[in-house]
Amino acid sequence: MTDYLIVGSGLAGIAFAETALQHNKTIFVIDADVCNSSKVAAGLYNPVVLKRFTALAHAEVHLDQLDVFYGAIEAKLNFKFNFKLPVLRKFASAEEQNDWFAASDKPGLTPFLSTELVHQNYCGIEAPFGYGKVNRTGFVNTTMLVEKYKAWLFQKELLLTEIFDYIQLESHSNFLKYKKITARHIIFAEGFGMHANPFFKNLPLDGAKGELLIIKAPGLTLDVALNASVFILPLGDDMFKIGATYNWTDKTEIPTDTAKQELVERLKEVLTCDYEIVAHYAGVRPTVKDRKPLIGTHSEYPAVHIINGLGTRGVILAPAMAKTLFERIENGTSLPPEIDISRFHKIK
Repeated sequence: MTDYLIVGSGLAGIAFAETALQHNKTIFVIDADVCNSSKVAAGLYNPVVLKRFTALAHAEVHLDQLDVFYGAIEAKLNFKFNFKLPVLRKFASAEEQNDWFAASDKPGLTPFLSTELVHQNYCGIEAPFGYGKVNRTGFVNTTMLVEKYKAWLFQKELLLTEIFDYIQLESHSNFLKYKKITARHIIFAEGFGMHANPFFKNLPLDGAKGELLIIKAPGLTLDVALNASVFILPLGDDMFKIGATYNWTDKTEIPTDTAKQELVERLKEVLTCDYEIVAHYAGVRPTVKDRKPLIGTHSEYPAVHIINGLGTRGVILAPAMAKTLFERIENGTSLPPEIDISRFHKIK
């Protein structure tokens, strides 16, 4: 019997799998191997919501956990995917500079917003008002993390690639059974696919479709992540990731010309150099209207759990949320009410 059967191997599923393994628990993962938001995510981690100048709750604690957690996976896989990378906010006016300095005095933001203006000349970008620098930022190559971790699971015979059939999940007094697999607990980490899950489909997971571009721009010398009307993330070899759009009605993972044109128009406001579009991706972020994760245990099935709704902050939140859910299951610790699924209603 395995301790945890985990459905889904995006960021949330990997985070819980690794947390369980680090505590000497046994796991088995089932994944349909379809496109998910982790594969198309920007991968940037930034403790500040720059549009509203608010800090992520418990940001410093989460960032400390992030470094240790991803570092342990890098050591296990012998592959580096977590990179420290400055994030610069491009100022469009003196007023934006003033807003930045005012925000830097807010409680919770002081550790993250540098008060020294950055005046760096990057070929391909004009920034007469300079930049503001966000501290403790970086980039996780989520595509490679998912691919490498799933390859490791497969090598260890801990991964089954198939669409999960909810009808075949049996609940017994002391264990769960799925086909030939028996487990103490099941963790659903399905992202937007949760809407097909009969245990949790009534939870208000909204979903925001995001699209991004990969461009080749030899004339752009940017070596930091840039936050402007779009984000620009350097990938090396003159390649850059550009994003992202938000669409609250289209729940498909099909790239659209409308989003592509939106990104191109926004790029015109930032770049002064030529570029070539080499790829266009789309995915649906698992978001919740109150912007909080969905963590918890089913009200009628104590061995059925969920970790979802990490949204655009999945890279930062995944290690912390996995640890919180694990401790809830193993030690009976209470979940913070703001992330507990019981904040909505009893899930039946």
